[in-house]
Amino acid sequence: MTYNQLKIKRLKNIFLVLIIIVSVGCEGEPNLKRNTQEVEIVIFDTDMGSDCDDVGALALLHYYVNQGQAEIIGCIYSSGKIPYGAAVTQAINNYYERPQIPIGAYQKDDIGDPKDKMSAEKLARDTAAYGHQIITNQDAQDHLKLNRELLATSKNKSITYITVGHTKALYDLLVSEPDEISALSGRDLISQKIKKWVALGALKSNNQEGNYTKDWNFFFNGTAPYTEYLVHNFPIPVYYVDAGHKVMTGKGLVNTPTGNIVRTAYRDWLWNVGNKTLQDQRPSWDLAAVYFAIEGEGDFLTEAPEGYLDFDAEKGCRWIEQPNSSRQHYISQKPATDELFAGYLNQILEQVTLKNSSQ
Repeated sequence: MTYNQLKIKRLKNIFLVLIIIVSVGCEGEPNLKRNTQEVEIVIFDTDMGSDCDDVGALALLHYYVNQGQAEIIGCIYSSGKIPYGAAVTQAINNYYERPQIPIGAYQKDDIGDPKDKMSAEKLARDTAAYGHQIITNQDAQDHLKLNRELLATSKNKSITYITVGHTKALYDLLVSEPDEISALSGRDLISQKIKKWVALGALKSNNQEGNYTKDWNFFFNGTAPYTEYLVHNFPIPVYYVDAGHKVMTGKGLVNTPTGNIVRTAYRDWLWNVGNKTLQDQRPSWDLAAVYFAIEGEGDFLTEAPEGYLDFDAEKGCRWIEQPNSSRQHYISQKPATDELFAGYLNQILEQVTLKNSSQ
């Protein structure tokens, strides 16, 4: 099936369920609405700066907000060794004309990638270009305080918590005690307010050999013990997303304005790490997690048979199939969908930026 045939298939499905939606945009813009009117209320938890796919994931999330499919009520920067991720997150939100989104950040420096691979400091200090106020994590609200405030003021079972970075912030929330913000513990707040946790993690663990594997988000930069606690103790449904390995994105940004912070972040990361360009692109792990959080399995993802994540901070993790075993779910990518998925995401990255620049 070609990419154009896939779009036609999706459009036909939409017309069977929804009233015809008249979209306004550039020529050739796809109608990408899913077959539901539910709006996902999202907290976006990121290690912005370690990789450029965090930037693409937040841009994708803003696209879904534009489409009426999502609402971002807060962003959490869960890393600390490079203290500029909160600033970049706020700058991206400003670029997409949502400066009101609150930003929380981990204030210490014991977690995270020690290398500024994306020139995050340069972006953070360029407040004239992007109009943000945060420069370092110390300028942002404490991550735990913001998370507890967001949950305390939300409706029951209303929040989708998306983690595309480290697990420290969510761990801190889970083990938090009652305070002046809420009389509920972190566990009780999570149980009452969050309907699902979507985590980019447990990558490449669902293999035929059943070997233990380790991935960046769950195991490295000091996060493994926090992830282990979450895997074993999180009280609500968890969806581990293992997708995007060969879904290459970045070239959709080539024709966007040079002032686009998403384009700049991708360009700098690719050049700093491998002397590559936007045409060389980057795998789309984090974008795949956001896609699943908002669209579900869609045309590109599938859920593994029931089971649980066997997780050991020293050995690694693997997915064990076992009927009716837990609230855990494992999401992987359908075979032979790399190019279609990449085309879908690249078109969104270009579209959301061009629409912004014309407003």
